[in-house]
Amino acid sequence: MKTIEQTLQAMETEMRLPENRVPDVLSKLLAPEFVEFASSGRALTKSECLAAVQAQAPVSMTTSDFKVLMLADTVGLVTYRVTRHGEQPVQSIRSSLWQQRAGTWQLVFHQGTVVPAQSPF
Repeated sequence: MKTIEQTLQAMETEMRLPENRVPDVLSKLLAPEFVEFASSGRALTKSECLAAVQAQAPVSMTTSDFKVLMLADTVGLVTYRVTRHGEQPVQSIRSSLWQQRAGTWQLVFHQGTVVPAQSPF
């Protein structure tokens, strides 16, 4: 049986896979009140994120440095790094707030911050 930390890490990782970046899959994972503070500086709702996913071309991403801090029995804060692979790789630090509702984990909040190329972080 997976620990909560392993479950949340797996869910974050699976959400980054191109085959899962479709509205049908993501809609089940995002809470109705989901908000994302995107690296663009925009705040996006669940419906805006689902629309954005449809418009994006698939991109290869790897994740690292996962940490999970349980804020309550049913609330976990996940932090990690993402490297988007392409002509110019882009690194970002991410944080997600997950809440378990009726036995199912849902993403309530997410933030991605691009790490400047010269940054020690």
